[in-house]
Amino acid sequence: MKSGFVSIVGRPNVGKSTLINTLVGAKIAIVSEKPQTTRTRIQGIITSEEGQIIFVDTPGMHKPKHLLGEYMLKVSTRSMNEVDIIYYMTDATKPFGGGEQFIIEQLRKSEVPVFLIVNKIDLVGEKEIKEFIQPFYNQMNFTELIPISAAQGTNLDGLLDKTFKYLPEGPLYYSEDDLTDQPVSFIVAELIREKALILTRDEVPHSIAVEVEEFKNQGTGKVYVRAVIYTERDSQKGIIIGKSGSMLKQIGEQSRVDIEKMLDASVYLDLWVKVKKNWRDSESNLSQLGYHL
Repeated sequence: MKSGFVSIVGRPNVGKSTLINTLVGAKIAIVSEKPQTTRTRIQGIITSEEGQIIFVDTPGMHKPKHLLGEYMLKVSTRSMNEVDIIYYMTDATKPFGGGEQFIIEQLRKSEVPVFLIVNKIDLVGEKEIKEFIQPFYNQMNFTELIPISAAQGTNLDGLLDKTFKYLPEGPLYYSEDDLTDQPVSFIVAELIREKALILTRDEVPHSIAVEVEEFKNQGTGKVYVRAVIYTERDSQKGIIIGKSGSMLKQIGEQSRVDIEKMLDASVYLDLWVKVKKNWRDSESNLSQLGYHL
């Protein structure tokens, strides 16, 4: 039996959360085209006859502009020191740049195997992939090079085979039925935030936070959820609510579909919108929302 932890690091929007969801077979990490969608460490768990892999999804590595950004960078860099393998995930459609250079400088300090994972190979040809990886190997020797498509599921069996090869022998850290270490209320909050990210304008997403204030199983397959969407400015609150509440209604309807699918229950979703000014630069507000510095 082999078991261990695998951290997935990389720039924003390279497909880390998509890979986690595809491997686990369930939506435990939210996905959007907006950068910095993932804000904290989320674990996805696979258990098979060979053993157990705990995948650690991390925020995209970027230069922080506020306390929340500093927290996200700490989560990503700390995860490199607490795992058995690191996946350095890249996007085959985006060329090597300063962001990659910064990440590689952090990876050079690691004492565990580092896989170069080239994602989105379904969007490029073989020649482009060969040209794409050269700058990375000019900077660092990787333990394994594995081209994949997280969205299409291409070569994920090969990825798992290579991963088990390098994992140590060990126990099951979680039960065979567990898919994530996060509580249900956290995933519910993230699903709501995902819909808000997808549906709102570009100036709103980074200032959105969601807190589930009440989660109550009412029996007979019914669940009551009261959640608050926080923004930093009144103008942003107006965008989230929309004309005559139309945007908030859309966010609620689309969120409820995913939440009901996850819980296999009928959900009454009670959504509120409040302003919490400059919460991304307030340590107490960050802590209240689950981002502990």
